[in-house]
Amino acid sequence: MLSVIRQRNFGLLWIGQIISMTGDWVLFIALPFYIYALTGSTLATGIMFIVQTLPRLFFGSVAGVFVDRWNRKYTMVIVNLVQALILLPLFLVRSQDLVWIVYLCAFADSLVSQFFNPAQTAIIPMLVEEKDLLAANSLNSMSQELTRLVGPSLGGLLFGLLGIGSVITVDLISFLFSAALVALIIIPARVTAVKQEQQLASSEGGILKNSLLKVWQEWRAGMGLVKKEQLVRAIFIIIGVAMVGEGIIEVLIAPYVERILHGTPLVLGWLMSAQAVGGILGSLAIPRLSKNLRPGRLMAICGLVFSSVIVVLALMPLVPVILSLIIFAGAGAVGFFIPMLTLLQTNVANEYQGRIFGALNAIQAVTLLVGMGLAGGLGDRIGIVPLLLVDAGFNFLATFLAFGLIRVPVLSAQPAVDEIRQDRGELPEPVPESL
Repeated sequence: MLSVIRQRNFGLLWIGQIISMTGDWVLFIALPFYIYALTGSTLATGIMFIVQTLPRLFFGSVAGVFVDRWNRKYTMVIVNLVQALILLPLFLVRSQDLVWIVYLCAFADSLVSQFFNPAQTAIIPMLVEEKDLLAANSLNSMSQELTRLVGPSLGGLLFGLLGIGSVITVDLISFLFSAALVALIIIPARVTAVKQEQQLASSEGGILKNSLLKVWQEWRAGMGLVKKEQLVRAIFIIIGVAMVGEGIIEVLIAPYVERILHGTPLVLGWLMSAQAVGGILGSLAIPRLSKNLRPGRLMAICGLVFSSVIVVLALMPLVPVILSLIIFAGAGAVGFFIPMLTLLQTNVANEYQGRIFGALNAIQAVTLLVGMGLAGGLGDRIGIVPLLLVDAGFNFLATFLAFGLIRVPVLSAQPAVDEIRQDRGELPEPVPESL
């Protein structure tokens, strides 16, 4: 894995994202406290999370169309700069009457990030060789867990000592640093040439090719790949089922700590830190385990570990036990998702990856909201422990689907891509062989 970090282009991307995500965590922790301090309303605080989710739900897959059209490096740089500008109005929020500015900024930031996330995932195969993709994705996962360890504590400290202005400033600077580092990335010449050919083909045809109709056609082409390619379709189903469980646990975790563990917010912080430690350890272990286990089996093992921990959470609510097992849950979670991400990167043509990852982001948002709705609507009726077992059931189902649907060596998805391009008239029909 260290050899991948030492690759200049990926190293720049990785460091930039550590800086940016640390800034995001700093603001993510402090801003809800600030809104609640101004309004005294949990509803006002919850609205912020709702407005952040809506762009992901409605624009994620459409944004992927443009990610496939545009230069991914410049897309990431511009998005980072725009995100820095979006933070500036937050300095004006000093009273309850101006909280609407927070909502507007949260919505705008989430909207532009729909272009950044698929661009980041799709640019990785352009920066590293296929044999290094799993290690690169593991490093990305590790960076997320590292920032989860550092960012919340830093955000709480800054907010407590210096106020909301210091938190906004740190996040703003982190976006600028990320933009600068991504701008230094040099896309390999062979990849640049292929991308230029794809962009030229996309621009041909005059006004029609750049119209809303063309955007619709390209979006349908991406969704067609999901429909026609068994592997891609299976991954979407598996992740969708797993994210329902994720939505349930996100809603239940704080009430679980308070009512079942009889703990304080400090205990919740311990759980988050323990999960982050597990995620780091899992990210380090996955590249080695993948050498001896097929993706479906690796995902099944990791899924079983994660699901089993949820069952223990429900049936054995003892803080020392839970803290130790949450480490395994964190490792299992990254071990479940990293192989799927790598399979998509290696089996979907790069010209379609923006749309695929954008659509995946939208599916995750939908199913996450389904899980949150289940937990919010049933939590007080049937109780936290039964719902935790429902959460475990969704994760067990995702595990069995992964084992059943991803159990053979995966072939390239390029034949499905070519078929879609033929339907669109971009490739000639194959000439039948003479008898």
